[in-house]
Amino acid sequence: MKKFTSVSDIEDLPSLLAEALRNKKQPFADKAKGANKTLGLIFMNPSLRTRLSTQKAALNLGMNVIVMNIDKEGWALEFQDGCVMNGSTVEHIREAAGVMGQYCDLLGLRSFPGLVNRDEDYHEEILNKFIRFCGVPVISMESATLHPLQSFADLITIEENKTKKHPKVVLAWAPHVRSLPQAVPNSFSEWMCRAQKEIGLDFVIAQPEGLELNPEFTRGAGITHNLDEALRGADFVYVKNWSSYKNYGQFHADGQDWMIDNRKLKLTSNARVMHCLPVRRDVELAAEVLDGPNSLVLQQAANRVVSAQTVLKKILEAL
Repeated sequence: MKKFTSVSDIEDLPSLLAEALRNKKQPFADKAKGANKTLGLIFMNPSLRTRLSTQKAALNLGMNVIVMNIDKEGWALEFQDGCVMNGSTVEHIREAAGVMGQYCDLLGLRSFPGLVNRDEDYHEEILNKFIRFCGVPVISMESATLHPLQSFADLITIEENKTKKHPKVVLAWAPHVRSLPQAVPNSFSEWMCRAQKEIGLDFVIAQPEGLELNPEFTRGAGITHNLDEALRGADFVYVKNWSSYKNYGQFHADGQDWMIDNRKLKLTSNARVMHCLPVRRDVELAAEVLDGPNSLVLQQAANRVVSAQTVLKKILEAL
């Protein structure tokens, strides 16, 4: 593996999943693989689980880790080519990424979309220019459009908790107080659509009309605007808010009937409930569900270490 930005970077998904489950049982078995290797973690946006889990994963592999919150600690970066830098930006991405590649053997990058210009966000300029100029393998720790480390952890969590060969997995839109990116639902959809073919599951997306995701990431999914219909027979319900792709970044305020609570949970096949966190209690997801026996949110978070460690290991093996 030369980079990790989406599920398309994985050749054999069932094999990688099996390797992740083995790594979870023996987290220190490959500590020599990262000896004398340095991972640079570059954060352009806030993080809790992503920073801690990726750093822990690297330490499990014996790597050195450098963390930089570039939005607070670095120079203002310029990404436009051919510009005269006589404004507020101080350093061009060409030099900044190039220098990081001199200091590190691998880079992890986290950046968010602006949610104003869809073409700019979906062009993934920040991620792609880091890949272009740093000269070392890059791992996406969330980009403008995808969050593959989260989705890999989600797949691991489903595999560990499924009670039937082909479980029904539902991605359910949830209400929120502001516009959120589409990266997590895009990525989860992309991974589930592939897992549907290669591992075995039934995948359904439930969202209000007008909140359809980019079809590039949902091919093969069942799509409905009826939440109750989607929940019937569900074995896993992944709860997540996202803003509009069609009316890009638009906030959908009317959605209280979409919050999953114990009453809605009764429509399912005693489904396990997932969320990537952070979660706004009793806005996105009822506290009674989060605190109840069906919640998998902490196991998902724990599996972020497993997903990151498995990806780092594969990249180290390819160096």
